Amino acid sequence: MSEIKTEHMFDVTIAVEMPLQLLGQTPLGDRRIAKVMGGSFSGPAGSGKVLPGGGDWILNRADSVTQLDVRLVLETDDGAMIYMTYKGLRHGPKDVMDRMAAGEQVNPADYYFRTTPFFETSSEKWSWINKCCCIATGDRTPEGPVYSIFKVL
Repeated sequence: MSEIKTEHMFDVTIAVEMPLQLLGQTPLGDRRIAKVMGGSFSGPAGSGKVLPGGGDWILNRADSVTQLDVRLVLETDDGAMIYMTYKGLRHGPKDVMDRMAAGEQVNPADYYFRTTPFFETSSEKWSWINKCCCIATGDRTPEGPVYSIFKVL
């Protein structure tokens, strides 16, 4: 295979609680924790809601890269529970990132925001998702992140 092909699965919108829990400057960087309050997902693979209770362990590194470590639960419209985890990176020009930090909506084409979602479920109907490697593009809106998730074929 000379190139990676993908297939759009769904888009996920996540609401996070503000203010974030601020741990401050640790040996690895400025550590913050965001609580997941809910959200939704929909697309060709299915739809449902993001359940409250997950979190994002955010690390703002010295090289101006934001490193994400997220764990949450999706509930499909047919009642299946899917554990979703992802790691990712967000960075861009200083002026764009400063505007985003100030709560402004910025064009997602103006910065880099990519994640690597993985899924885990006991649902027979959704068991196919246990076997997928995925990638996602992100947009950090003032309300919380929005992801377009793609299955790597």
